[in-house]
Amino acid sequence: MPLTKSRRPRLPTSRCHTRCAHRRPRHAAKESQTLARSSTTLGKSRTKIRCYYPMLNNLRLVATARPGDGLVGAIRLLPRWGKMQSSWPKRLWIVRHGESAGNVARDAAHAAGASRIFIEERDVDVPLSERGQEQARALGDWFAANREPERPNIVLTSPYVRARSTAALAAERGGFQSTRCHRVIDERLREREFGVLDRLTSAGIAELFPEQAEARRVMGKFYHRPPGGESWCDVILRLRSMLDTIGLHYGGCNVLIVAHQVVVLCLRYLIENLTEEEILAIDARGDVVNCGVTEYGFDPDAGPDGALKLIAYNVTAPLRDAGAPVTAAPDAPVAAR
Repeated sequence: MPLTKSRRPRLPTSRCHTRCAHRRPRHAAKESQTLARSSTTLGKSRTKIRCYYPMLNNLRLVATARPGDGLVGAIRLLPRWGKMQSSWPKRLWIVRHGESAGNVARDAAHAAGASRIFIEERDVDVPLSERGQEQARALGDWFAANREPERPNIVLTSPYVRARSTAALAAERGGFQSTRCHRVIDERLREREFGVLDRLTSAGIAELFPEQAEARRVMGKFYHRPPGGESWCDVILRLRSMLDTIGLHYGGCNVLIVAHQVVVLCLRYLIENLTEEEILAIDARGDVVNCGVTEYGFDPDAGPDGALKLIAYNVTAPLRDAGAPVTAAPDAPVAAR
């Protein structure tokens, strides 16, 4: 009799993770929204299932199935039998870049009463000023004062030169873990795009685009989107997927984000589940300082599955400890963030 292949049903692979193949049963209940990672038979009486929940803040879940349930039945039982494990980072720092040449140019334009901010480079190519370089080194010294395991081992930066240079100078001072630090440039952390209002002062906007000045006054800066630019909501939309990536890949890590002022504020809005009024009130109290540190720690007792809790916001300790200047000018492209 010829040998025949086993008719064991195949489970299609879902491409939801780069490091392992999750498998979705064809007949699993839609409401469970789970993807089975693996199954292990434990004797004759039970099966251990590891799953990934894409719809529930990237939570992983482990469950033990009862006899006769099979793989599909076990997955249906996961919400009742499983124990969830959070994939938030152990520690998260969010830092605004050091002072840039654009910040200096903006101050000069306002002092002269000019309508435009004069910068030769593209906004993405604007470098750090000398003070910004000093601030970045002070940031690295501040992180280096911690024990090796307490320093960042994942560094995510905006592609803008001023953010990348801040991270590079901090690394040169030994601010990150030396043996296993992973550095990634991510365009979702870029500065807010200002469109037609790029490189205009407040006076310049009122002079050249009075209708946009009025629209911003009526709608508020949280929702106002200049032609060709972004509102705060647009920035928040791309940062939502950024946080999903962090939860999927960097759970339990020490993560440092080096980006821009609006990014710092919008991440606070998302992580702390703030309202428009609450985040604008925080913004109204003062600018995020260059190389100021916002810090979160994972609290397993916060809510049913744990959460990131704010430890400090806009801290200038790295600069004060090193005697570096503290600067807080808004980024250059436009005065009204």
